[in-house]
Amino acid sequence: MKALILAGGRGKRLKPITDYVPKPLVPIKNIPIIEWQIKYLKKFGVNEVIVCTGYKQDMIENYLNIKKINMKIRFSIEDSPLGTGGAIKKAGKMIHDKSFFVLNGDVITNIDLKQLSKKQNSIASIELQTKFGILETKDDKIIKFKEKKEISDIWMNAGIYHLEKSILKDLPLKGDIEKTVFPDYAKKGKLYIEKFRNVKWYSIDSFKDIETCSSEIEKIIK
Repeated sequence: MKALILAGGRGKRLKPITDYVPKPLVPIKNIPIIEWQIKYLKKFGVNEVIVCTGYKQDMIENYLNIKKINMKIRFSIEDSPLGTGGAIKKAGKMIHDKSFFVLNGDVITNIDLKQLSKKQNSIASIELQTKFGILETKDDKIIKFKEKKEISDIWMNAGIYHLEKSILKDLPLKGDIEKTVFPDYAKKGKLYIEKFRNVKWYSIDSFKDIETCSSEIEKIIK
């Protein structure tokens, strides 16, 4: 199997770090996000990764070339931002397999890709996470206070997809797959969900995310 890593964003919420290095090279326990992701993909039998880059792409390419990771790595370079849909469409020209995985460039997880691959054009989903305490109320009284990260049976996009190559023709040259093709496919009954409970999942969008993920990263990706 092959996988695309969407790594072209500027990572504005991690400024000022991302003024100097691209988000995929932001370290978690002294190892860049993208290296953790490649280890994760390798664990599930992915043998080739195409990294979709834009912002500071030369730094990402130089790091992965110097690191000599035991994985075939190619690059799809965006001269200007194409959005997730445009990035997949451009990089997809390098893929000749029937299907492939897509991974957002800031996701750290242990979601089972083999399970995801059983459905075509599928989105990995996890129960909605919240950083806040949840209140159960009756009339104007609080009857229970829960400190929990997951809200049961409300599902969120985990930023990991298993896509058929045939989807490439429907993708925009510029624009996000989440705002274009996915809504259209959902209306037509052509988009599937694979639900994952009790998994580890982090989207690295803040310094707090880095801190929290650092405490568990070695358990998540072994």
